[in-house]
Amino acid sequence: MDIEFKISKKPVNYKKALNLLEKRVNKVKSGGRELVWFLEHPTTYTAGIRYKNEEILDKSIKIIKTNRGGKITLHNPGQKVVYFVINLNKRKKDIRNLVRQVEKVIINFLKIYKIKSYADKKNIGIWVKGKKIAAIGIRISRWIAYHGFSINIKNNLKDYKKISPCGLSNENITSIKKEKTVVLKNVNKNLKDVIIESFNKI
Repeated sequence: MDIEFKISKKPVNYKKALNLLEKRVNKVKSGGRELVWFLEHPTTYTAGIRYKNEEILDKSIKIIKTNRGGKITLHNPGQKVVYFVINLNKRKKDIRNLVRQVEKVIINFLKIYKIKSYADKKNIGIWVKGKKIAAIGIRISRWIAYHGFSINIKNNLKDYKKISPCGLSNENITSIKKEKTVVLKNVNKNLKDVIIESFNKI
């Protein structure tokens, strides 16, 4: 599996990250190398193609509209964002399988930190005891899958109070730090290991 893994140590501006992602999509369409990118964003609110205005509770916040699936969500420091550009032309052209493997990545990653989580068929994302801990938003263009997912590690959950995240009550959001008192070691290594395992099945 020839995937480039990129890790950004400093927070990356959302629009800049999206621009780089779009450029990589075009490269992969031309036969370029696939990408998995670990990063964090400064506090940013983004809206997917299914968002509604009433999900913005604090009208003073700036919302960035995107072409990914889903509704309104938050990115902020302490949340791990994983973007990918995966060429399904060279794999199974099976979007359900792709989503299932992304879900397995998150579930197996959380298992490392002794957190039991699950996917919900009605509400996309990964859940712990009825609270959302990870969001998934994917777009497909000519069988190139991109965007990705985010996992709340140790971010400030109060930032969610300004929106109805993914159409939910903002009380229904959690993080690893909120669920478990654990030493968060080897986050990038552990994520890479579970990604390689699951993405081999795409």
